[in-house]
Amino acid sequence: MENKSKNFILQENNYDFHYKKQKSDIDIRFNRVAFIFFVFFVISVIYSIHLLHLGSRNIGLEKQNQLEVINKLNRANIVDRNGNYIAKTVSSIDIGINPTDVINQKKLLLNLGYIFPDKNYEIIKSNLKKKKFFWFEKKISEENYEKIMMLGDKSIKPEEKITRIYPQKNLFSHIIGQIDDDNFGISGLEKSLDDELRNSEKDIKLTVDKNIQYLIREELIKYNEIFQTLGSGAILMNVNNGEIISLVSLPDFDLNERKNIIDKNFINRVTKGVYEFGSVFKTFTLAAALNENYLDLNTEFKNLKKSIKCGKNIITEYDDEIPSNLTAEEILIRSGNIGSVRIGQLIGLEKICNDPKTDFRIFGKPNTRPYRRMGITLAYDELGSDVESLRIKAKELANQIKVN
Repeated sequence: MENKSKNFILQENNYDFHYKKQKSDIDIRFNRVAFIFFVFFVISVIYSIHLLHLGSRNIGLEKQNQLEVINKLNRANIVDRNGNYIAKTVSSIDIGINPTDVINQKKLLLNLGYIFPDKNYEIIKSNLKKKKFFWFEKKISEENYEKIMMLGDKSIKPEEKITRIYPQKNLFSHIIGQIDDDNFGISGLEKSLDDELRNSEKDIKLTVDKNIQYLIREELIKYNEIFQTLGSGAILMNVNNGEIISLVSLPDFDLNERKNIIDKNFINRVTKGVYEFGSVFKTFTLAAALNENYLDLNTEFKNLKKSIKCGKNIITEYDDEIPSNLTAEEILIRSGNIGSVRIGQLIGLEKICNDPKTDFRIFGKPNTRPYRRMGITLAYDELGSDVESLRIKAKELANQIKVN
C-alpha cells in the first residue's frame, strides 16, 4: 500500500515536472516571438518616422517651388490717380479633363452641358477619344467652379493659376498694353515698366483719371459715328506739371481677350499715328515767332490773300469771311490759314540773315522749274576754330530754310 502511494507521488511529480518543462518551453518561444515582434515594431516606427520626415521635406520643397512660381508670375497692380484698378494680378482656376479617368462619358457630358450650355461638345467628344489630357474651361467663375466640383467626377482636374485681369476692359487698352503667356510685357506700360511691375509688391499709380477717360472716350465714339471716321485720338494734359490726365485712341480693344492685335487700325493714334497736324500746328508756329521776337500778339498783317502757293501746294483760306487785315492774335483765334503761312515765313531765312558769321545762297529757276531749288549754307569763324562745330552749325541753319 505504501509502495503504491510512493509510485503515485512519483508519477504525479514526474507529470508535474513534464508540465512545468513544457510550460517553460512555451514561455521561451513566446518571449522569442514577442521580442522579434518588438524589434520589427521598433524598426517600423523608425521607418515610418523617416518616411514622414521625407514627406514633410518634399511638401516643404513643393510649397517653396510653388511660392517661387507664384513670385515669378506676380506683377504689381496698376491703378489710376484715384486708386481704381486698371490692371490687377489675381488667382484663377482652370478646369481640365483626363479622359483615362472618365467612368461614364455620357453622364459626364450631360452634367457639363447643364453648367456650360454654350460649349461645342462635338469638340469635347473628339478630345475625349484622343485619351489625352485637355483643358475644358479656363478662368472659370467661382459659381461654375462650385457646380463642376459638386459633380464629384475624378476625371475633372482643377488647377489654380496666377493671371492678369483688366477691370476697365477697353478703357485703357492703348495705355496699359498686354503681357504674353510667360508674364512678360509686350506692349504699352506693361512693356515699358516690365521690370518694375515684376519686382514690386506695391501698386503703381498713374496720373490718368478713370472717370475723365470714360467721358472723353464716349465723346470720341459719338463723333466717330457722326463723321464715319476710321479712328480718332485725344489727350488731356495738365500743362502746369505735364501729367497725362487722359489718353484715348479709337478703335480700342478689350485687354482681357489677350488677342494678337495686328490690324493697323488698332495702333495708338496719339503716340504712333502719322498724319498732318493741321490747325494744331498754328499754335507752334505763332509760339516760335513770339519766342524769337519776330512779332507780338498785336503785330498786324495786312492785305492777306485768299490763297498762297507753298512749294507744290496751293493753300487757301477755309473761310471767305475772314478779314484781309488781322493781328497775330486774331489769326490764331480765327485759325487763319494764310496768316499762319505769313507768320511761318518770318521764321527761317530772316533768322539766318541775323545770325553772325553765316551766309546762304539759293539756286534754281523758280519760274521755269519751280520744283527744283537748291541751296547752301555757310558757317565760318577765325582760323583755328573747331571745324566740326562749324559743320554742325551749318547743318542746323540749313534745316531752318523753307523755300516756297
